[in-house]
Amino acid sequence: MLGDNLYLVIMIAGVGILALVVNYVVTSREQESEARKERLGWLKTQAEHTLNALSVLKESGCRQDIIDKLNQHAMALIEEISLLAPDSELMTQISELKETSDRTKVDKSRFNSDRAVKRAQIYINFAEKLIVQMAKAGKMTGQLARTYQQELYWLNVSLVADAHQHQANRLSEMGDKHTALTHLKHAKAVLVRATAPQRQKQPKLDEIQASIERIQPKRNFGSGALAESLDDYLND
Repeated sequence: MLGDNLYLVIMIAGVGILALVVNYVVTSREQESEARKERLGWLKTQAEHTLNALSVLKESGCRQDIIDKLNQHAMALIEEISLLAPDSELMTQISELKETSDRTKVDKSRFNSDRAVKRAQIYINFAEKLIVQMAKAGKMTGQLARTYQQELYWLNVSLVADAHQHQANRLSEMGDKHTALTHLKHAKAVLVRATAPQRQKQPKLDEIQASIERIQPKRNFGSGALAESLDDYLND
């Protein structure tokens, strides 16, 4: 009788242990699946933003070394996606986006509308933040990150100024010189306010000022009465 009871206790304990093991395995798999899902969601967002940023930077004529550095980051993201979900729809979508980014060439004419400029600014700002994150992760030096940030900042400023210039040229050709002049003054203001070295800003400022003066030539008031009085005085 005692033996039967002991056997029953052992059997119940065994069943309990087996249930715990099964529960642990199931829970672990669920947690692993959830973690994988969350990671893929993060990778999807980061890869899409990085590849879109790369396309914008290529179109705007950004420095090649900055593009190369961000492309390395994009490749690392894509590689992780391929390990976690090699045959997924996500992998197909990201691969297609990567091909589009790889084919992108310099084309500044794409930034001639307000919507296109705002979209470009969003991705340039994303690239700036990504550069900072990469530096913190030890993927580049702090000095290099600061240099890249300055380059991206100037690219952002130039993009806005160039868009205003393009609008001004188009409107001037259409005969709307007043609105064209407004766009040129906006472009000039953007450059004047920019926290960039004067030597970097001056060529664009000179170009814009020349355009302003073509539309609105400086008034020549002549020597004036005071100057004439002085001339008479000196000639006496």
